[in-house]
Amino acid sequence: MTDLEQRIAEPYVLERLSPSRASDFLQCPKLFEYRTIQRLPEETTVHQARGTTAHLALQNLFDLPKEDRTADRLYDLFRAAWTELRTEEEYEGLFDTVEEERAWGVESMKLLRNYFTVEDPGAIEPLDRELDLLEEVMDGVVIRGILDRMDETPEGDLVILDYKTGKAPPQRYAASAFFALKIYAALIRKRTGRTPIEVRLMYLNGPTQLAMPITDELLDQTEQRIATIWNQIERAIETETFPPSPSKLCGWCSFQDICPAFADDS
Repeated sequence: MTDLEQRIAEPYVLERLSPSRASDFLQCPKLFEYRTIQRLPEETTVHQARGTTAHLALQNLFDLPKEDRTADRLYDLFRAAWTELRTEEEYEGLFDTVEEERAWGVESMKLLRNYFTVEDPGAIEPLDRELDLLEEVMDGVVIRGILDRMDETPEGDLVILDYKTGKAPPQRYAASAFFALKIYAALIRKRTGRTPIEVRLMYLNGPTQLAMPITDELLDQTEQRIATIWNQIERAIETETFPPSPSKLCGWCSFQDICPAFADDS
């Protein structure tokens, strides 16, 4: 029996849930099954590689003295991060030619340049970066995620920020884009007893920054929603029912060729 066959044969127990996997289930239960329960392999895309490398570079930027947090240093940090990441197995064969990889790097630098039009990193000292959160938000509901950045305002309030290398969503989808950050805000409240006043999405492709005010009432609703999702996932596991939910997002799905929603197209 292969490792994949063994994973599929073993009963899956929901012990913890991340904001990303919760989003998968909301988007499409079948996607959640393929990605979380069966853990089917997915090819890394150039966009994912850019996002991972940019996040690492932006994280490391704040290790430098304030006066050294310049665009040129951020470019250097991106190059260093990619030099390290590109040797990992998931990134092997990502580019067919050196020229293709170089063009990807140039485009990545343009996005990083946009960062400096949104904020001055020399005027910021983050309270936390890449913060690993693992909290039981309600009885038996354990959430784990890694928060990009948390700042503290001069007034002593907390602000949560997430970097994005893609484009900002259309206005009608903006509210749903904050789903994960509201969960992170709830985790911060659980851990520290402090309620962040705002969450921000920083889209470097634009650039565009979206913000949402946070209240205790909103976080109470968020905790209740994540508990509902948790219960829905447990029922789906118990009944082995993970129906596909076709949408425009299917075009970016790694599992379209095996999804029953597209069986008639094969």
